[in-house]
Amino acid sequence: MFTTDWCGYCKRLKKQLDTAGIGYTEVNIEKVDGTPELVMSLNNGNQTVPTILYPDGSAATNPSLAQVQAKLA
Repeated sequence: MFTTDWCGYCKRLKKQLDTAGIGYTEVNIEKVDGTPELVMSLNNGNQTVPTILYPDGSAATNPSLAQVQAKLA
């Protein structure tokens, strides 16, 4: 999951995923070189977070917990 420290949506989704027992790797786009560009490539030129990159290579921008659960089911 691509995030920033200041993103409220990121904090909310991380808390929901933690509560649901869904594991993830957090990558802060402000601290890891190259990740802002990757997020921009997934979001039509925008650095929108949270952006989830799923194991199958697909991505979702600001998904709900239900959307993440459905994708991983």
